[in-house]
Amino acid sequence: MNIKTFNIVSFLFGVLLLSACQSQNNAQTAAAKQNKKITHIYLIGDSTMADYTGDYEPGKDYMKVRYPITGWGQVFQPFFVKDSLMILKSAITTDSVAIIDRAHGGRSTRTFFQEGRWRYVYEHLQPNDYVLMQFGHNDGSEKHMERYVNIQGYKEFLRLFVTQTRQKGGNPIILTPVARNYPWKNGKLENVHGEYGQAPIDIAKEMNVPYIDLNQLSMEYFTRKGQEFTTNHYFMNLPDNVYEAYPKGQKDNTHFQPEGAKVVASIVYQEFKKVIKTQKK
Repeated sequence: MNIKTFNIVSFLFGVLLLSACQSQNNAQTAAAKQNKKITHIYLIGDSTMADYTGDYEPGKDYMKVRYPITGWGQVFQPFFVKDSLMILKSAITTDSVAIIDRAHGGRSTRTFFQEGRWRYVYEHLQPNDYVLMQFGHNDGSEKHMERYVNIQGYKEFLRLFVTQTRQKGGNPIILTPVARNYPWKNGKLENVHGEYGQAPIDIAKEMNVPYIDLNQLSMEYFTRKGQEFTTNHYFMNLPDNVYEAYPKGQKDNTHFQPEGAKVVASIVYQEFKKVIKTQKK
């Protein structure tokens, strides 16, 4: 595929992505007007989970300044189409599901709370809504002290999010941080998160909360696809002169291209189905 063709394909994919996000907003508005019952799934976390469209950067055109970066939460809504709700009807009995993605780049559990981002979720939570929380990337970054949280603080903020979700009658689900695209050893992607990958599991077991070990699941998936494919198709490793926002290319093994985001969203959705079916038994 030559560069010109690649540009056209990329542009069309971007248009479809924006259309999907607009459709999500339209669906929520239509449901509200018809007084339909909605189950909200709130996503709280960092840049790997964020939705970069809409109001993420007010006044800036996503396609011009950020695309193709895509958080997995940005492409989570399409998994909850009508057919999916039929599969989930034993646990989700409302007319529709709306994904409310409040994740934001550079946020740890501490800064997410301090900036009032958690307050928004807490104030809007309704009984039987879900809160999926995925932190760790920034909590464990000691070189960025403005966001760093030691392991004890990390656990404490997770406890807070769980406790207050339950206070509102919501359903907390803890996620371990999604894998980064390093380190690779002998063809296998290894764990870079250390204690920050284990702490969410510890809190989940301590508080009897369901969890999704996204770190392990994503490491296993990326390993099966191989380092070269994963690097070039899933993460933000971009050639020069292809994307308007990255004329000099990009080397980024933390954030996702659309294909990578969709893969991770699919992993989360499959595990979410297992979690809520188990909860309702």
